[in-house]
Amino acid sequence: MDLKQYIVDIKDFPKKGVIFKDISPLLNEKFHEVVRQMGAQVQWGHVDAVVGIESRGFILGAGLAAHFNKGFIPVRKKGKLPPPVISHSYQLEYGEDTLEIKSDLRPKNVVIVDDVLATGGTLNATIQLCEKAKLNVVDVLVLIDLKFLNNLESRGLKIKSVLQYT
Repeated sequence: MDLKQYIVDIKDFPKKGVIFKDISPLLNEKFHEVVRQMGAQVQWGHVDAVVGIESRGFILGAGLAAHFNKGFIPVRKKGKLPPPVISHSYQLEYGEDTLEIKSDLRPKNVVIVDDVLATGGTLNATIQLCEKAKLNVVDVLVLIDLKFLNNLESRGLKIKSVLQYT
């Protein structure tokens, strides 16, 4: 099934020069198929929880966690989770951002889930944040990998994705 037909390119959003991949029509029409195709790429027997990256990673991550009967752990922007939290700051093209995760988690095997992998800054920060929280990242899963914007695989990080744009 060609899921790309349900993705709409929005030019100059959220800022000029960016082409935003709107997955809303895909989620509206084929959410179950998205969860099925994403989930088929993971060996779930070794996974305790899904880590979802704010905000569209919450949608996909929660769907996968519910479908495979796993826990869900949110990674949020600074100040959105109640304490205690672990923080990790990272550089963006235009400055710095900070992500947080709860610090009272028990060690677990996790799959990190997000919607779109672009430059990889947020994903790299989430991996480091999980390591700080003593979570063992067994897989990294995204719906869309914009391969022309990142080089994570060249650094030894295996990214699993349903859709790729090269």
